[in-house]
Parts: sequence; structure tokens; C-alpha cells
Amino acid sequence: MLKQKIQNDTKESLKAGNELQVSVLRMLLASILSKEKEKRYKISKSEPGLAENELLERSELKDEEIVDVVFSEIKKRKDAVIMFRNGNRMELAEKEEREAGILQKYLPEQISEEELKEIAKSAIEKIDAKGLKDMGKVMAEIMPRVKGKADAGLVSKIVKEFLSVVL
Repeated sequence: MLKQKIQNDTKESLKAGNELQVSVLRMLLASILSKEKEKRYKISKSEPGLAENELLERSELKDEEIVDVVFSEIKKRKDAVIMFRNGNRMELAEKEEREAGILQKYLPEQISEEELKEIAKSAIEKIDAKGLKDMGKVMAEIMPRVKGKADAGLVSKIVKEFLSVVL
């Protein structure tokens, strides 16, 4: 399980004295724990009589949900990099990039841009999209196939490019 791997890597990083990695992984684990608490709360509200051990078990995040948390953390780092670069704080931007690199290891292998373009083309043909007004339909077709394996922003950019050419 991915959560166990992150916990083990945190321990190993701690033993190795890798402060940056320990910090990033602890923050990731805190985000995962937060999502689990959120999920536990929702379950407890929808099913009030649930036993505590059952509630804990059902609220534990699956690997796909953990990948979503990792993506979210990487996106935060990328946004911070842009802000730091705009503020001419290059040392902080580089730190955020290193943190994103550490988090990247916990994502499944990413689909290349070329593969994404092929997937986008086939989805556009399947839906018979005629322009940007069909973007939502195309994205709804593509995203389940690439979830966790591609950045939604990149997928959106590729679909936009193809749909603007269709016009």
C-alpha cells in the first residue's frame, strides 16, 4: 500500500538525516491523515450507527485517493514556484521544485505528452466534438482513462489546442 511505503520512506529518510525529504513526507502524511479524517466524518454522518473500527477501516484512503493527495501537494509546490519566481526568490523556488521532485516518486508512471495527444484525438473523434463548447464532454471521456497518470492541466491544454483547431 502506498501509505505504508510513504511511512517507511519517512523512517528511512529520518535515519539517513535527509531533512528536506523527512519534512516533505511528513507534510504529505499530514495531508493524507486530514483527508482520512474528512472521509471518516462524512461516513459517520451518513451512517451514524457504525462501529468505530469499521469506521476507521472504511475511512482509510485507497492508493488512488492517495495519488490524488500527492497530485494536490505537487500542484501546491508548482504554484509556489511560479509565485517565488515572480517575486525573484529563486532559492525558495528551487526548494519547492526539489520538494515536488520528492513527491513525484509516489505517482504512477506518467503518460507522455505524445500518448496524451493520441488519447485526446481518439476522444474528440469518439464524441465528434466540434469546438470548445464540447470541451467538458471530451475531458469527461479522457480523465477516467488518465487519472493519476497525467496532470489535468496538461490534458486540458492539449484538448483546448485540438478543439480550437477543429473550429
